[in-house]
Amino acid sequence: MAASTGTGGDPLRRLDDPDYPALTMSQAADLLGVQAAFLRSLDGSGALQPHRSPGGHRRYSRAQLAQAARLRTLLDQGHSLASAGVIAGLQDELASAREDTARLQGAVERLRAEQDPQG
Repeated sequence: MAASTGTGGDPLRRLDDPDYPALTMSQAADLLGVQAAFLRSLDGSGALQPHRSPGGHRRYSRAQLAQAARLRTLLDQGHSLASAGVIAGLQDELASAREDTARLQGAVERLRAEQDPQG
């Protein structure tokens, strides 16, 4: 009998999780069109920390590949790795703040609609 995976019995459902570390370094590099050395440099600088297999091999998730691609674009635009990391972090914070604002605006609109049944 197979061990439970915590995914409703279908182990392949893990692949739908953007944070599941499914890709080896060579697969990740191929998908991004970069050299493995680029991914190692991101790891070494702390800009991107891949998961590690029990044997110590790097494993990358889709979310990590998206981050690596963003950093590559910023580096190609002439930013240093340090500034690319700061820019990506600020972009993430801005996106999160915009999501919070939209959620709060929706809540305000619902409350106003509840208080004014005339609409």
